[in-house]
Amino acid sequence: MDQPAIENGLSSTQVQENRRRYGSNATQQESRAVWIDLILGFLKEPMFLLLLTSCIIYFSVGQAQDGFIMLAALLVVSGISFFQDYRSTNAVKTLNKMAEPRAKVIREGTQQAIPAAEIVTGDIVLLEEGMLIQADGRIRQANDLTVNESILTGESFAIAKTATGDNKVFKGTLVTSGGGRMEVTAVGQHTQFGQIGKSLSEVTVQKTPLQRQIQDFVRKMVIAGIVAFAIVVSYNLYLSGSFNQAFLQGLTLAMSILPEEIPVAFSTFQALGAYRLLKKNIIVKQPQYVETLGAASVICVDKTGTLTQNKMQIVYLYDTATDRSVRIDEQAVLPQQLIEYAMWSSETEPFDPMEKSIHALYAKTATTDQRPHYRQIHEYPLSGIPPMMTHAFRNAAAQTVVATKGAPEAILRNSRLPEDKKEIYLEQSRQYARKGYRVLAVGKAVDGYPEWPENQEDFEFEFLGFVVFEDPIKPGIQDTIRSFLRAGIQVKMITGDYAETARAIAQQAGIDHEAAVLTGQQVMDMPVEQLMQAAKTTDIYVRMFPEAKLKMINTLKAAGEIVAMTGDGVNDAPALKAAHIGVAMGKRGSEVARSAASLILVNDDLRSMTEAIALGRRIYDNLKKAIRYIISIHIPIILIVMLPLLLGWQFTDIFSPVHVIFLELIMGPTCSIIYENEPVEEGTLAKPPRKITFSFLSFRQLVVSIMQGLAITAACLGLGYYYLQSGENTATVRTIIFISLLFSNIFLTQINRSFVHTVFHTFRYKNILIPLISGVTLLFIITLLYVPQVRDLFRLQTLPMPVLITCIVVALAGTAWIEWVKPFTRTNTKPLSAQDNM
Repeated sequence: MDQPAIENGLSSTQVQENRRRYGSNATQQESRAVWIDLILGFLKEPMFLLLLTSCIIYFSVGQAQDGFIMLAALLVVSGISFFQDYRSTNAVKTLNKMAEPRAKVIREGTQQAIPAAEIVTGDIVLLEEGMLIQADGRIRQANDLTVNESILTGESFAIAKTATGDNKVFKGTLVTSGGGRMEVTAVGQHTQFGQIGKSLSEVTVQKTPLQRQIQDFVRKMVIAGIVAFAIVVSYNLYLSGSFNQAFLQGLTLAMSILPEEIPVAFSTFQALGAYRLLKKNIIVKQPQYVETLGAASVICVDKTGTLTQNKMQIVYLYDTATDRSVRIDEQAVLPQQLIEYAMWSSETEPFDPMEKSIHALYAKTATTDQRPHYRQIHEYPLSGIPPMMTHAFRNAAAQTVVATKGAPEAILRNSRLPEDKKEIYLEQSRQYARKGYRVLAVGKAVDGYPEWPENQEDFEFEFLGFVVFEDPIKPGIQDTIRSFLRAGIQVKMITGDYAETARAIAQQAGIDHEAAVLTGQQVMDMPVEQLMQAAKTTDIYVRMFPEAKLKMINTLKAAGEIVAMTGDGVNDAPALKAAHIGVAMGKRGSEVARSAASLILVNDDLRSMTEAIALGRRIYDNLKKAIRYIISIHIPIILIVMLPLLLGWQFTDIFSPVHVIFLELIMGPTCSIIYENEPVEEGTLAKPPRKITFSFLSFRQLVVSIMQGLAITAACLGLGYYYLQSGENTATVRTIIFISLLFSNIFLTQINRSFVHTVFHTFRYKNILIPLISGVTLLFIITLLYVPQVRDLFRLQTLPMPVLITCIVVALAGTAWIEWVKPFTRTNTKPLSAQDNM
């Protein structure tokens, strides 16, 4: 393969040819089409197997009409489930596509940003600090490049890479400092990363407590269905002696017990919630994070770029030579040596906003631009606590420049100044910090070292002064912080900056700035138990470094908090990974930060998080309403199948599988479509976050839902029994019970939209699907009663209008009783109860 020119890269023809010859950059082969996996999954569903069994039995006993009905029902149920699952799966695939890493390459002489999967062998890829390398390659150009290869070697220290020495880099490793360009030598399965099978798609996502609770509930219901099936089949066989009749009765009961709507509703709510967030410029890596959002109790925010605009405009220069603080917009002579050494200590191709501002000021003020005449010969990357960095340059005349910049404490600590003078300069930096400014100290090293020291701290620097930056807070950030606080979410600022700067920004942003402040070193020195107590009264953490951030996140988690953490840099990655909800910035975030996070704010706007938390709470509350609806409507179906048999009624086959599957067709869309579309209820964001360890349904909520189901059962069976005792035939009694249950379902759907506000209040909620699904149900009822062919299929009979009105009134009474309880519950519920009300 011809070596591409580093300035030009590959041509479009070469890209196509290399992709054909060497393959794509996908580590694993593309999975099968979505619909194939969905169909295979549905074939294993218990409800499908029950319906299929019913079809076989009906055809085997010669009841072809019922067999065709069940076959049609099988197709309809399969179609609905397929549609819902397909929509959910496609939503997740869209999210995954949005979260794919990207890479910068040189092609046809221009720099292009492409999806990492489109990299081909021979591409020239630009490497930057914080980037995850997306293919194997060899270094063609390096600028103090170091790479962490722990994902392959297990050793977490950084390794220096050069174009002439150790020049091999590998997919999955992390650029920890510097930059450069590499030529891709292997992609996809041919990389070391691919060959050892370490694919990100193999990472097992831990189930949330809510997922585990729902799976446990469904598993128990399936077991109950199996037991009930065995009991009913045995008892019915004993009474009738007909195996087919007993088996169908058992299948009817099993179908009525099986809560197949719950897992469908859960996956639909999560996937569509994640898709809704995508429309609000938030990429969610996994749908289950949406549910966790609603439980967030603490959000740890970075200062720079999260609370502030990250513009980093230079506003002051403090020059030690003249002992003057010069404002940039003043018509004054600027200290050129200070500006020049600040520039030399910055990256030659800057990507940090502060370094960009320094280079821009140098270009504006320098009489002669010296940058083309010098080349970098040595670099000490940003390191230390607090951090500093040092660069060395040399020109053709062998003149050497050694420049350093960093935190004032770090530079002054390594300067040849008396202690009292150092303290004066530190106080000067604190004065800037108290006004909310960011301060960098600048120094130069005395030439004459025979060889480069091992550490930059071994230099003796001459302190030149400060470069002072202004980074204004973002518009509307105060409203965002107030929204968090109103929702009961603690806001904690975690920054590497001065305490004075942090306090000033906190005051502007609306974060408590008068309480105690903890430094990173204090965080590391405190025992966990003491830190837990300190965290209760501390909202500002300064001079934080990666280990301190990680300890702080883990301490908050140990205290029972659900922690969200925002970050954008390489040093934020461990804490982002450890947080329950890691939030990376989409525009300025490093690749490793985006990879470690669970959410990505596409527009870097923290205001999106308030919408995300509101949606998380909405999804949780609406899912709870849906499941309570499922419980309440399943109980009467189960009992209508069982009680006549156990109570010795004149006939026991009130419902057959046909009736139950028809009810399933109504209940499925109701719980997974109607309730998913419900708006946020008033007061939801005023409640404190729920404890994630709470049971999904409290004992009181479960009791109320069971009582609703029992009341509907009493209404439907009671009315049927009344007409049975009045001498009505079997078909009429079946019709009365079935129609009463259908009307009960309509009323229950509307009533369960809120367990706090009355139905007259919820009528005002905007949800177009409520009248749509209710209207379809009414149309079904009319069809069942007045279309002879359909009526005969369900073994029903036309009802006189007075009897039909009676069914409606009884159904309303069996469901509306809870409306008289809601005001009492609302009055006697604490305003900020962590558990939902009734």
